[in-house]
Amino acid sequence: MPQRHSKNNNDLAIFTYNEKRQLGYGTQKERLGKDSIKPFDACCLCLKTVIEPMSCSKGHIFCKECILECLLSQKKDIQRKLSSLATQQKQEKDEEEERLMLQRARELDAFDQQNHGAVPHYNDKNYNSGKNGFHGANSVKSTSYEEEALRTMKAFWLPSATPDAPKKVEAPSTDTICPEGKEKLRLKALFAIKFTEEAHEHKRSSSLDKTFICPSCKVTLTNTQSLTALCSCGHVFCKKCADKFVAIDKVCLVCNKPCKEKNLVHLAKGGTGFAGHGDHLEAKDFKHLGSGSGLGLVKPVLKS
Repeated sequence: MPQRHSKNNNDLAIFTYNEKRQLGYGTQKERLGKDSIKPFDACCLCLKTVIEPMSCSKGHIFCKECILECLLSQKKDIQRKLSSLATQQKQEKDEEEERLMLQRARELDAFDQQNHGAVPHYNDKNYNSGKNGFHGANSVKSTSYEEEALRTMKAFWLPSATPDAPKKVEAPSTDTICPEGKEKLRLKALFAIKFTEEAHEHKRSSSLDKTFICPSCKVTLTNTQSLTALCSCGHVFCKKCADKFVAIDKVCLVCNKPCKEKNLVHLAKGGTGFAGHGDHLEAKDFKHLGSGSGLGLVKPVLKS
């Protein structure tokens, strides 16, 4: 029987493809299970069971405290960027005013020297603000060139002459965005949602094992079902009951509050763990070997 030399370790100075694969080189694929998928009643920020749930117009569910803290931090960041932009604009305005004042002083100085019979031999590049006087055209010109060269010299090896890269602050967007859907989100666009708990004594005893049902058909809500919430009152139904009763009767089945078709919001949820449900259940990571260490540096390619 011939041996599989390609699968054996060897004493070569380089790694073979099989040895790289054993160290984790290449694209690693892994199928995600149910434990890796967010439940329908989990907050999109803290990934825990929602407390005082709120939803946006796209159906993303958050804890009230989490989403308010997120929007507040975004507003603070926007104010900080606006303050930096105002400081930059003020600095640019001051520099422009100073440049205009220096230019006017240079023109007045040249006019004064010309009226007294001395013709200055400098231009904008080698201008010196009257430190050397007019003791001869050649001496003034050479001294001005030297001082201007020293003043404008850019040397990376000298700390005092290291050039500074100008940092421009762009005008920030003043809109807060949804942390999950990345669309514009305002505080008044959020609405509270109300899940209906299953009325069993042994279910109510533990707050961590809450089971939610549809108030119409009494079916337990899971990730396998599409859920619909009413932004007018916040009650959550399964999509079948919402389309069959709420959308036609134009009234909530729990509180009898009038609603319109535009008040129906489809809630976003995680997958089911089954490929037939249309979920992307495969995670991919590309790993390449580190230089000289044999350790894998992870570069994410796709995660679902």
